[in-house]
Amino acid sequence: MNLTGIVNKLYFQPRQRELGRYQTEGAEIQHEILRYLIERARDTEYGRHHLFSTIHSYDEFVQNIPVNTYEELKGDIDRMRHGEGNVLWPGQVKWYAKSSGTTNDKSKFIPVSNEGLQNIHYQGGKDVVALYLGNNPGSRLFDGKSLILGGSHAPNYNLPNSLVGDLSAILIENINPLANLKRVPGKDVALLSDFEVKRDRIARETMTKNVTNLSGVPSWMMSVLVRVLELSGKQHIEEVWPNLEVFFHGGIAFTPYRKQYEQLITKPGMHYMETYNASEGFFGIQDDPADPAMLLMLDYGVFYEFLPMDEFGSEHPDIVPLEGVEVGKNYALLISTSCGLWRYQIGDTVQFTSTNPYKFIITGRTKYFINAFGEELIMDNAERGLEAACKATGAQISEYTAAPIYMDANAKCRHQWLIEFSKEPCSLTEFATILDSKLQEINSDYEAKRFHDVTLQPLEVIPARRDLFNDWLKSKGKLGGQHKVPRLSNSRANIEEMLRMN
Repeated sequence: MNLTGIVNKLYFQPRQRELGRYQTEGAEIQHEILRYLIERARDTEYGRHHLFSTIHSYDEFVQNIPVNTYEELKGDIDRMRHGEGNVLWPGQVKWYAKSSGTTNDKSKFIPVSNEGLQNIHYQGGKDVVALYLGNNPGSRLFDGKSLILGGSHAPNYNLPNSLVGDLSAILIENINPLANLKRVPGKDVALLSDFEVKRDRIARETMTKNVTNLSGVPSWMMSVLVRVLELSGKQHIEEVWPNLEVFFHGGIAFTPYRKQYEQLITKPGMHYMETYNASEGFFGIQDDPADPAMLLMLDYGVFYEFLPMDEFGSEHPDIVPLEGVEVGKNYALLISTSCGLWRYQIGDTVQFTSTNPYKFIITGRTKYFINAFGEELIMDNAERGLEAACKATGAQISEYTAAPIYMDANAKCRHQWLIEFSKEPCSLTEFATILDSKLQEINSDYEAKRFHDVTLQPLEVIPARRDLFNDWLKSKGKLGGQHKVPRLSNSRANIEEMLRMN
């Protein structure tokens, strides 16, 4: 038995059996987590204020604790960042994951407690490997190195041992020394803040290593792999890393990048496995290579609730716990966690494909959609439409964004798509037509608004110059790490900035 087989048998197979509970005991596991969170935080300032000691059921939990956005918790989090303890979670929280901003702030700072670090984030990473090895018993994963992309961090208000930065950087900083032996690049390179310098250093350091697996955001990993090929003079990644077998990816949808990865990595049997890990927690793992839906991770110290998107913004939405979800319905995700987030709107939307076990797809963001004319276009629609257009025309996409034109000089309204192609379609008109038709096919609201071109005119596609989106992110100080381009927006602010740079 090879090293990977031995490690799998001793360390991962017991966890694989534990995960079998998800099949039949999902709701029970979640209510165990809720009881743990309430008991653990009952003597915090937040717990005393919201009478945690009186909460003995989900209904009492709902009655005592309001739904929160970052703005509601920001004051408490800032006090925690300045060193106060026992505010939202017991003890002093020393790590803060910097996430994309809100309406009022450039960045959010998500507390990462030690329990959250170990029982949510690192447990998620372990379970990715457990599920992968369960599906691939012949793997040689541990015979080589893991290339893991990370961001950077900085001191938090100069408090001792307190850091703020990309979650990936916090994970790298605190990683188990044994796991560190299998990771590349070295910490000094992994935590560099300048992505362009880091990209080159990573490529130079790793191209001579035996890399068996990759982990990171597809767009940023693609940039590193291209640099590896440039420096090595090779055509395909398997010529550099012949034992590469899997890419664990997350952060953004993989669909627009799949064809490009298949061209860079042409070896048969290459695996791609999606994860749903965010600054706020680790929530889902693709457990079946043939099914794009992810398994909802239920025993991590995260209690989930789901707000139907057709009630989003209403005064009294019918929020449900896990056992109340329906397959095929679009929900905004709420979480309570062992990092001190309580009934927190994370901003993502999900749709369940199964409840036995609970499996879901990410459908978009509560703020990344276009609903200027009642069309309710979400990111899942956009990804499927672009996939169809690319398949029909042979095009490949690097990045994109879209926004409405509310009224042009001729009093016409439409959607405008700014797309950076890594391979342009032979006919941009055909690409736009297929995209428009597919959106009508999968979204009845969009179809109704497009009927006879009365409300919405045919959509417009504008090709973006090479590296436009990277240049825009760089201008915002968001190049690299876990930063990503806003895909859809009701506002034209972002797309107008990009068009001026195009």
